[in-house]
Amino acid sequence: MKERYRIQEGMKMLSSLSKLSSEQLQEIRELERETGKTLLSYSSYDVVTDNLTEEELGKVRELERRIGTALVAVKESGSSTSSR
Repeated sequence: MKERYRIQEGMKMLSSLSKLSSEQLQEIRELERETGKTLLSYSSYDVVTDNLTEEELGKVRELERRIGTALVAVKESGSSTSSR
């Protein structure tokens, strides 16, 4: 059986930049102009980390290196374990 990897065992929430409507974005821009500050909007998702095989982990790390970002394999909280 291939070894599997977990990143941050037990992780329950994941945050990312929000998907905003044009109206919501306009409201944020108005507040940025008013305050002179840059604001970032984050949303949280109820997910847990998923297992990766050694081969999958290698592919994820290579893609992270190529695009200059961090990737985390997740599944919805309460989902059964991946069958891979």
